[in-house]
Amino acid sequence: MIGKVVMVTGANGGLGTWVTQALLAAGTMVVGVSPRIQQSNFEHVGFTALAAEISTAESAENVVKAIVTRFGKLDVVVHTVGGFAGGRSIVDTDDATWQGMLDLNLNSAFYLLRAAIPQLRKSGSGRLIAIGSRAALEPGPGVGAYSASKAALVSLIRTAALENKDSGMTANTILPGTMDTPANRKAMPGADFSKWVRPEAIANLIVWLCGGGGKEINGAAIPVYGREA
Repeated sequence: MIGKVVMVTGANGGLGTWVTQALLAAGTMVVGVSPRIQQSNFEHVGFTALAAEISTAESAENVVKAIVTRFGKLDVVVHTVGGFAGGRSIVDTDDATWQGMLDLNLNSAFYLLRAAIPQLRKSGSGRLIAIGSRAALEPGPGVGAYSASKAALVSLIRTAALENKDSGMTANTILPGTMDTPANRKAMPGADFSKWVRPEAIANLIVWLCGGGGKEINGAAIPVYGREA
């Protein structure tokens, strides 16, 4: 892992913070991408903050170009950006919610993959890891837009795995259950937090997938459900 250049989207988020810290501890150079990220978020010599969006084709392309210009390569992309909206049936879901979930959970990933995959192929051992959701495989009532967008993300990453395995690149999706983040605790204060997935568990899995041990794992959708399984 030492010397690898890693892009982490949403690096200062509830999960992204744990992922960034774990990757830095493993010896990688991490470029943290987020609209409001700052260099002071991670006081580590291996960290570089890149305040940027990836919500459009142009912005995703610019981010990848900036990383390659500075470091000369891109070995790993860890895509943690995503969001949730729900609470209504399909019949009652408005256009804005449907499109918003597709933009946030699927379209931004597509733009990022299209920009980053050529660089990951050049690496010879490129790694692409995206954060999906248990809802991608187990949808429930009231979350149609969210679960559909996450299911489509799984399909997209699986396609990337099949299209690029000849280069030594792998692409996998992690499907967490409810994660124990400050935002989730605030949203569900009466829940049993002990059953939720610890963000550090996801971060440690990502580090393993990025390293030599994960080279045989490709095109997988890996469930991590904690004690809610």
